[in-house]
Amino acid sequence: MSQAQAAQGAPAATHYRWVVVALLFAIIIINYIDRSAISYAIGPMAKELGIGDSQRGLVLGAFGIGYALTTFLGGILVDRFGPRIVLAVSVALWVVSIGGTGLVQGFTLALVARAALGLAEGPMFPGMTGAISRWLSPRERGRAMGSSLTAVPVSLAIGAPVVSSLIAWLGWRGMFFVLGVVSFIWLPLWWLLFRDRPEQSGFVNEAELKEVRRLGEHSDSTADENDDAAPAEANGATSTSWRRLMTNPTLLANYWAFFVFGYFLFFFMTWLPGYLEKVFHLSVSAVGWFSVVPWAAAAVVLFSLGHFSDRLLKRSRRLRPARSYLIAGTQAIAAVAILPVAFSSSLTLSLILITIALAASMGANSAYYAVNVDIAPDRSATALGIMDFGFAIAGFLAPAITGWVVGSQGSFADAFFLLTALAVSSVILTLLFHRPDTHAIGHPYAADRKR
Repeated sequence: MSQAQAAQGAPAATHYRWVVVALLFAIIIINYIDRSAISYAIGPMAKELGIGDSQRGLVLGAFGIGYALTTFLGGILVDRFGPRIVLAVSVALWVVSIGGTGLVQGFTLALVARAALGLAEGPMFPGMTGAISRWLSPRERGRAMGSSLTAVPVSLAIGAPVVSSLIAWLGWRGMFFVLGVVSFIWLPLWWLLFRDRPEQSGFVNEAELKEVRRLGEHSDSTADENDDAAPAEANGATSTSWRRLMTNPTLLANYWAFFVFGYFLFFFMTWLPGYLEKVFHLSVSAVGWFSVVPWAAAAVVLFSLGHFSDRLLKRSRRLRPARSYLIAGTQAIAAVAILPVAFSSSLTLSLILITIALAASMGANSAYYAVNVDIAPDRSATALGIMDFGFAIAGFLAPAITGWVVGSQGSFADAFFLLTALAVSSVILTLLFHRPDTHAIGHPYAADRKR
């Protein structure tokens, strides 16, 4: 609240938008524990159901097939109907599918159950993007995205020991039943507490609405008062067409970089336990605890860089340093760190390098999402749906290719070489084509925009 507002006795702004971010954080925690649980259950599942390494990779990757179908449609549906109803239906369906995974009796049913979970969870991140684009101003989106998306590594860090302990206690079937119940608890909270737009919520006052719309005084006293006056892109675009979504160079580079991010994420989410078991002969319980450190480090880095992105944007008044350089820099670190793992026979060294690579690859996660809102604010969920489609393909390819490599060669070396090559390609394409300052609609610092 400004000094003028205080002098006039105006009520302080509410901060309910951060309650919305907290709700999104909670469901992402649940989402990733549910989708990653299979990587800890697959060992005892494989023994009970007679599943080999190649089939194991297909079961782990089947999620991506279902996810690819609905994440793209989810973006369109969110832009059309709003995130409230889309996410409610999505969560209701995945409660059924995650619980149903505990009932499978063979390889085929395991594939179907995993694909069904992917179908149900597909609209999750388009819904999150749609909610944040409606509830947060451009100057807060990096922080909001970073705060929400920190839930991904946090869930994988806490989920590893929790899920492995549940398996030891209740068996893999009982573990899936428990996860179904936990997922259901979030649903009524979302329906009661969330509305598609802040002006529809009884928990938001007029002062907060002004902050969300960027109409009130901004704490940055050096900001040009005409920052909001020019919504157009450099080439004159004021709205987002399908052609723009599919041909804009910044969006295309962002889609590819996010595909690479997804390949890293799904590789480690699905095969890190198997890698530790196969190469270093750790038990399921030990794997759960050894998996905590890489994901915890990724959570700290992701949260920090999400906030850093907003500070860098405010300081530089440009999107390229805050988005593009963040993406290219983190992927470059991941490439350098992951290559030596292919040659390492030391558990300690491998975990250190994997921790660096994993934290770096996840560090710019919020930037990918923020770019969709920067470039296509009127169709941010659709843009996210397209980007998430590539992510879903990575979700199938990473575990499936790795399963084939391990099954045919008995080694993870080529899988690590592929990770390195993908990260390098992401760095190159981002530096060449990722130009958010040129292509942003409604640039947060329009008066200072440099093309």
